[in-house]
Amino acid sequence: MSATLEALCQNLQKHLGDRVQSLKVALGEVTIEVDVADYLAVMNTLRDEAELCFEELIDLCGVDYSAYANVPREGKRFAAVSHLLSIARNWRLRVRCFAPDDDFPSVPSVTAVWNVADWFEREAFDLFGIVFPGHLDLRRILTDYGFIGHPFRKDFPVSGYVEMRYDPDQQRVIYQPVTIEPREVTPRIVREASYGNVENA
Repeated sequence: MSATLEALCQNLQKHLGDRVQSLKVALGEVTIEVDVADYLAVMNTLRDEAELCFEELIDLCGVDYSAYANVPREGKRFAAVSHLLSIARNWRLRVRCFAPDDDFPSVPSVTAVWNVADWFEREAFDLFGIVFPGHLDLRRILTDYGFIGHPFRKDFPVSGYVEMRYDPDQQRVIYQPVTIEPREVTPRIVREASYGNVENA
């Protein structure tokens, strides 16, 4: 581990203490996991503490861990994952916070800490259904206002639930049940024994 990462880990343990549920270093990056009850306090400390000084939130996204890395998972399903940058200290940090309820995932909004989180949290809400209490304008950002479901959840069907098209008779866009029939996608090289054989061309 580099001296910079070692100093970051020491500062995290010094200023966050027991609020850090886990701290891991992998591939040159530090990841901490915090409980939802400590999330806002931890984020404020990460920004305001001079020995940490994470001035910038680079990214915030939702993650569905129900089948992460194609392995079924026991425990909480949805998490908000933030990537922070300290320009003054020249280090980065990943912060993971799991929503306690899988049926209604909810993690406090950090828009009051970093206002750039606004659209990131809207995207996580739209695609994963994670609600961010404290967000002043939490609504869909990428999908249509009439969209049903959250398309980045592992249990969302690949073809979706509805499709939309323009109806020339009604002269408007209409929604209808999906007409695409699911098909098995098998790689061509497995499907055809003679693939690439010049003699059979």
